[in-house]
Parts: sequence; C-alpha cells; structure tokens
Amino acid sequence: QLQFVESGGGLVQPGGSLRLSCVASGFTLDNYAIGWFRQAPGKEREGVSCISRRVIKYADSVKGRFTISRDNAKNTIYLQMNSLKREDTAIYYCAADPTPERVFGTCALLPSTARYWGQGTQVTVSS
Repeated sequence: QLQFVESGGGLVQPGGSLRLSCVASGFTLDNYAIGWFRQAPGKEREGVSCISRRVIKYADSVKGRFTISRDNAKNTIYLQMNSLKREDTAIYYCAADPTPERVFGTCALLPSTARYWGQGTQVTVSS
C-alpha cells in the first residue's frame, strides 16, 4: 500500500523557517516525480515545487525561499521553507506522479498530474 506521511508543519512568525518532511512507504520515491502542493482556505490547490530524476521546479512565489530535496536512502522528500510570509499559510501536501515522461523528464506543478497524496500538514505564518 502506497502511503505518504508528512510532518514538520506548525506556527511560525513571518520571516521564520520550517522544514517539511514526507516519508514514503510501500514504494520507492526515486521511481516517481514528487511534488509539494499547498491549499489555502478558499483557494485552489497549487503546486509549490517538484523534483524528477532530471529537474527541480519552483513556483515563482517561492523561488529563492524554498528548497526541495530528496534522500533516497530514507525514502524521504523535504521542503525547506525560509523567509516565510503570511501568504504561505496553507495545508501542504506531498504527492507522487508515476508518469515516466515526468519521472525521467520534467516534473509538473499541476495537482492533476499527481496520483498519490499524503494527508497534509498545516503551516501557519502569523505574528
């Protein structure tokens, strides 16, 4: 059974940092394109960052502040979030895309391309 468990969310002041973790079980992360997505109240789910075998992508809103990384030995994906802003407040999800053209090519920041989802972790940026 494919499963993700996200952790690392919480309450942080503007300008602060958090590191989200996404541990996979039941499958090998390296065989998938993995993305981080987020959904704020009243808004649609949006892509934040993704990683494939070849590329890493970031949404314009987080470039220079967020960093995605993969530890294959731990079957874990991380999202380091620095210089957090109030508008980063959302539930953050990791998700896996098994499509070979995106696993071995360019991953996508589109929620519709992800097949397997974690349960999400809440990030709140507030003073």
